[in-house]
Amino acid sequence: MFTGIIEDLGTIEKLQKEGGNLNLTISSSITPELKIDQSIAHNGVCLTIVDIDNKKYTVTAIQETLDKTNLGILDKGDKVNLERAMKLGDRLDGHIVQGHVDQTGTCISVTEENGSWFYTFEYGSEKDNITIEKGSITVNGVSLTVVNSKLNEFSVAIIPYTYEHTTFHSIKEGDKVNLEFDVIGKYVKRLNELRN
Repeated sequence: MFTGIIEDLGTIEKLQKEGGNLNLTISSSITPELKIDQSIAHNGVCLTIVDIDNKKYTVTAIQETLDKTNLGILDKGDKVNLERAMKLGDRLDGHIVQGHVDQTGTCISVTEENGSWFYTFEYGSEKDNITIEKGSITVNGVSLTVVNSKLNEFSVAIIPYTYEHTTFHSIKEGDKVNLEFDVIGKYVKRLNELRN
């Protein structure tokens, strides 16, 4: 379980295909604190560490993960948002994040307004995911509050700290992002489906 509060930006050092899997080797300032078998969210995708070598570690994404996320379009040198799993007893500063991406979305606009940024994203209707005004959403692993919720579209407001310390500073119109919708909202939606 995660909170959506990004700890560090990692850099993709190596990408290696192995059958339908993709091994991603990442350098990060938190690598010395990591251990094999630990779960880390990469742009919101929970992956298990399989190897550590000095300041670099390796995780493996299976084909299903590559099909449902933006990890398969990463290149060497790209940055990824990193968050280690939440510790029991810590404050929940973001919201409950599972690290299981529901689908990808596309950035359709970026607007700077008085030192903050508004990003608008659209997503396909095939999965029936929803957002609500002032509800929670995770974009590339970053815990955010929804503004301007519409059918298959929403916006988020990004403060300067988040802009500078996550990959939001590099997101532009047309970019694909990972979306994890609020887990409580998903349970409510599913319960309503079962009642009908």
